[in-house]
Amino acid sequence: MDNNTDTSSMQQNNSEKRSYAVVLYGATSFVGKITAHYLAEFLSNAKDKNGANVTWAIAGRDEEKLQQLQSTLTSNVDIIVANSNDAASLDQMTKQTQVIISTVGPYLKYGEPLIKSCADNGTDYVDLTGEAIFIKDMMDKYQDTATQSGARIVNSCGFDSIPSDLGVYFTQTKAEEKFGDICDVIHMRVKAAKGGLSGGTIASMATIFEEVGEDKSRRKQVANPYLLNDDKDAPSVRQDNINKPQYDSEHKRWLAPFVMASINTRIVHRTNQLLGYEYGRDFKYDEAMWMKDGVKGQLSSYAMSAGLFGFATAMMIKPSRELLSKHVLPKSGSGPSKEEQENGYFDIRLFGQTAKKETINTKVIGDKDPGYGSTSRMLAQAALCLAQDVSKKDVGGGFWTPASAMGDKLLTRLESHAGISFKVVNS
Repeated sequence: MDNNTDTSSMQQNNSEKRSYAVVLYGATSFVGKITAHYLAEFLSNAKDKNGANVTWAIAGRDEEKLQQLQSTLTSNVDIIVANSNDAASLDQMTKQTQVIISTVGPYLKYGEPLIKSCADNGTDYVDLTGEAIFIKDMMDKYQDTATQSGARIVNSCGFDSIPSDLGVYFTQTKAEEKFGDICDVIHMRVKAAKGGLSGGTIASMATIFEEVGEDKSRRKQVANPYLLNDDKDAPSVRQDNINKPQYDSEHKRWLAPFVMASINTRIVHRTNQLLGYEYGRDFKYDEAMWMKDGVKGQLSSYAMSAGLFGFATAMMIKPSRELLSKHVLPKSGSGPSKEEQENGYFDIRLFGQTAKKETINTKVIGDKDPGYGSTSRMLAQAALCLAQDVSKKDVGGGFWTPASAMGDKLLTRLESHAGISFKVVNS
């Protein structure tokens, strides 16, 4: 599938003049440290297209913590001190690099100043936000600026939403090769996953629930499957939302809601728009967790659904949200151990069907903890892909998705360097 787009003559490409290919902002956060160690190891043997070493830096607001991190890395890396509350320091940072990686969340609270700086200065940007309303807000404010400056803003480059977004892209590509047609329906199912949550992830979820709990207009936004489709004629086809237990008679399994579906589905539909609706204007897509068959699977499905509903309800009410955050949920800066990250994995299945009822099944497999071990690699490779593989002549400035901006190039990187595989299962 073709994911190239013409660029405006007004866009700037200052990448040749900049000191760094990549700057990791928020490097001392939990996922930031994991990403820094991965980049240090990966880039110790990597070269750019001219055969030179790839230059990069770690950044954040606390110089002492950055120095402590720097001392643990396997390759030399520069330090940049910048603060989200200091626009001048952000501009000084973003003007020095081709791509910024941001791990500073919750993005609704802390993300806008950096997006603005990147948009103003023509600097590419990737993050791991799962906050769809944050992306919508930033698109509304900075799309025109990013388009003019040439800044490619690519949100959701972690477990949400690269496996879903590139999984659908891969499935559609293979369907087109096999049938000469695309799938008008794709169901994504999480077959298995093992990993933990960090305090940062919990903080981001709490921020979203706080927003939707206190603002009815935000709840309406979150419920819209086409929230990120910013064209005036967005599709109106009704999308399935698996928010309660269901039985999948075709695969003989119970289904439960998948907590990341609310961001992943929006990213996939945004990709469809940015690719000129190559998936079709009536394309339908949903996500769910696979449970087992029989009574055990049914009980698991109902338990998972009840747990998610109870958690969401509690997090939307201020007293219970504060109680959970203080006494129950992981604290900021905490997360799964190194061993848990290494022993984690995920197995995602996608079931596609064309209008002629031809079927194709694919899988996306990750060999590390999805939220951190795999996410850090996906995030880093997305940044390097923008810096090294995707020219601004081919993909211009604006707000993109992983699949629409990087497509096959990112697929290749993830399979080669991130422990992620995309395969056709059968058809």
